[in-house]
Amino acid sequence: MSDSVKNYFPPFSVSIDLESGVMRNPKNHVVRHASDMRGHYADAAALDKLIKAGDPVHYEVFEVPVPEQQGHLMYCISKLLPGRVGQEFFMTKGHYHSVANTAEIYLCLRGEGYMIMKTPEGKATAEKMYRGQMVYVPPFWAHRSVNTGASEPLVSFCVYPGEAGQNYGDIETEGFPLRVFERNGKIVLEGKQS
Repeated sequence: MSDSVKNYFPPFSVSIDLESGVMRNPKNHVVRHASDMRGHYADAAALDKLIKAGDPVHYEVFEVPVPEQQGHLMYCISKLLPGRVGQEFFMTKGHYHSVANTAEIYLCLRGEGYMIMKTPEGKATAEKMYRGQMVYVPPFWAHRSVNTGASEPLVSFCVYPGEAGQNYGDIETEGFPLRVFERNGKIVLEGKQS
């Protein structure tokens, strides 16, 4: 292909405030409140109570203007706030990639928690997340972040193929076999881990 017919995507840069976990001037800024998390927590009554008490933000995602096409790398900042629904720690919805054979990398910038992962067949695992820890999510694995910190957000820098997309629908019907709770002052993973 000659240079005259190539459509070059322009290079760009973004500013990320590592302390606050905010990307300045993102293309997309997704904000999920407690009311957006119906069906994801074990204690639905506790979630309803939290919604009625003010519907707090659970997490935010800041994305850059990268084409959702093969060859590009999408990246974002995920900021998961601290809190619990009943005894279960705040978490993201979790998703598979729409293009299932694509991977993702999470680099934890701040806070602590877990990356919970599962396959469609139900195999599940968890990796700890803390500042400086990088988690590799292989192709075909659904993934969700859980913030186990008492007062600090769990902030991650995420990178994945531009064409990967997100599939939330299968998670809403399948759920995750692992959950993270606070039981008697201790962080406990419950469910079947492979």
